[in-house]
Amino acid sequence: MVHFKVCGITCVEDAAACLSVGASAIGINLIPASRRVVDVGVARQIAAYVGDRSLVVLVVANRATGEMLQLLRYTGARCLQLHGDEAPEALAPLLPHAYKAVRIATAADAARALDFPGEDLLVDAKVEGELGGTGQLVDWRLVEPIARRRRLTLAGGLTPQNVGRAIEQVAPYRVDVASGVERAGDPRRKDPDRLLAFSRVVKSASSC
Repeated sequence: MVHFKVCGITCVEDAAACLSVGASAIGINLIPASRRVVDVGVARQIAAYVGDRSLVVLVVANRATGEMLQLLRYTGARCLQLHGDEAPEALAPLLPHAYKAVRIATAADAARALDFPGEDLLVDAKVEGELGGTGQLVDWRLVEPIARRRRLTLAGGLTPQNVGRAIEQVAPYRVDVASGVERAGDPRRKDPDRLLAFSRVVKSASSC
């Protein structure tokens, strides 16, 4: 079965919608430059609501190890997604409660992704000047070999319309969606109908 994560959750209402369609992970963005950023108080509120019904992941970038561990303790989240320019050695002290998000544009990027330790790894599209959440597709051919070696989360431009093909081609452990299930014109809120459609396609593709 392929799991799915919904990233960029900004309120309890949207977290509830994610739980209702079976999301196995929920991402809360703490990167100041993101359109989906929330403060730690909101992150704590969402994590408390979700509890152990889904994996709550804090999306962070270029923070010190102690600061990241403090964020986990304060919010009650259970995992960190390092989405900045962190080196492999920055991830090691946080394992197994963290994984690296690697931006992929070339075969060299895909090869370097395997330098990061841990079982889990996320791949996203590389867009100049952006850390992620751009809605751009990753070249699935580049990342498919990674999915055979690591527990891969595939992000980058996934929607209800293309996630089935992505699962068929890449065979990831998990798929990650943000912009593909948002309300039209509002990057801070999820659309319940799009969430349901995404969930149905993931479940259908997983059963094939």
